[in-house]
Formats: sequence, structure tokens, C-alpha cells
Amino acid sequence: MTRYETAVRAAREGSEVAHDLFRTELDVETKSSKMDFVTRADTETQRRVISAVREEYPDATIVGEEEDELKSVPEDGNAWVVDPIDGTTNFVREAQLWTTTVAVVRDHETVAAVTVAPALGDTYAANPDSVTRNGEPMAASAHTDLAEFSVAPILRYGPERDDEFGDLLAGLIRNFGDLRRFGCAQVTLAMVACGTLEAAISAQPEPNPWDTVAGVYLVRRAGGTVTDVHGDPWEPGCEGIVASDGEAHDEVLDRVSEVIR
Repeated sequence: MTRYETAVRAAREGSEVAHDLFRTELDVETKSSKMDFVTRADTETQRRVISAVREEYPDATIVGEEEDELKSVPEDGNAWVVDPIDGTTNFVREAQLWTTTVAVVRDHETVAAVTVAPALGDTYAANPDSVTRNGEPMAASAHTDLAEFSVAPILRYGPERDDEFGDLLAGLIRNFGDLRRFGCAQVTLAMVACGTLEAAISAQPEPNPWDTVAGVYLVRRAGGTVTDVHGDPWEPGCEGIVASDGEAHDEVLDRVSEVIR
């Protein structure tokens, strides 16, 4: 089984574990803040994903949010970037916008990605040969007029930076046609990849790889553009993220730069 096929299988099997626990009674714990939730669904889903990967690749290097996995993408070799439940707050609140995500990285470059949103019935997948939603080809939007853009902030900052996040939201409202916020970075990036949104934006320093790597790859393979807030090609460890349909990326960057200065 190829790494891409394994990623598809692992994401689907993990998402089934999470979906079986969705809208059931779960003990909920908090991590860094009162709104940073974790449940046994997160840990059980991650274990299932890792088990599926290691059935095919026993020595697989895992980068993951939960438990004792690596927390950054290695510079060399193969790695699997796993987010068992992106959008845990949505999951806990019984909202359907959450995903199970697996990305395959080789020498710091993503080569495959799968994002499964089981409560929505959607699977987004990409490799060097294809990019699909539910098995059908997908592409980023072709809009060029920022007044027609639907944009979404992703990766809310910590409470100590609420003023900055508020400034970003106000700037997005002023500069683009419409604003959405979904509380799940991976599903938001997938929406950019399939043309539902024109852009997704964060100024958070060094966003976590499990929140971003798969979605960035989907956007790029669908014809979009992803940079950091300075306009350099996005890679793990960059400052912020600006993902767009690619048709007016420089304009999007200019507007974002005005907001976060």
C-alpha cells in the first residue's frame, strides 16, 4: 500500500472512531485554556490513525497533537502529521465542523494529505497526481475582486492577544466581501481548496503543523497560493498563514499586512 493509500485508510479509520464518539457523553478536560479541550475521543482516534499507519510502515515517524509524538516536522526523512480531531471545541459542543487529518511529509515537503470531515460526509484528498473532494476533482475559486471574497480567520491566538485578533477580524471585515469563522483550521483550508472560500488567514506565530500542513497542501494542489504573512512560501515554522485562491494573492497580502502592522 502506498503512503497516500495508507493516509486515506488511516484518516478514514480514525474518523470512524471519532464519529462513533461524537454527540455521546464524554469526560472533557482542558489544556492551555478553558476553551482548549481534549477528550478520550482525541486520544483514541490518534491511536487508531497511528495503528493504521504502522501496520504498513512499522517505523513511521509521527508528528501529532496528542500524547508523546513529535511536535515539529523533521527536516529529513518521511513523517506522518496527524490531527485526530481538529476542531475539538466544535466536537465537544456537538457542532459538525471537525476533521481527522493525515499528511505525509518527505524531507520537510508534503507529498500527500487527507482531511476527513465525517459529520459532514466529506473527504478531501491530494497527492502529486490529483486533488479531490469525495473522489471528484476540485479547484480553488477563480474570483479576483476582493469585494467578492469570502474569507475566514483561522487559529485564534491565546487570550493574551485578543486585541490583535480583534484587529484582524475588523480588518478582514473592512477589506473583503464577507467573513466566516468555523473553529477548525483544516476544514477551513479545505474550503479554500474547493472554492467555498477565497482565503483563510492567521497571523499566529509558528502555527502547529497538525493544524496546517494537510490543508496547505490541499490548497496548493487545487491551484491556490499559500504564504506566510510576509509573502514567503509557507512551510512549517513560518509566521502566520495566508492561503488564497491565488488569483489576487498579492492584494490579499497587502490588505493583511495593513491590518497586522
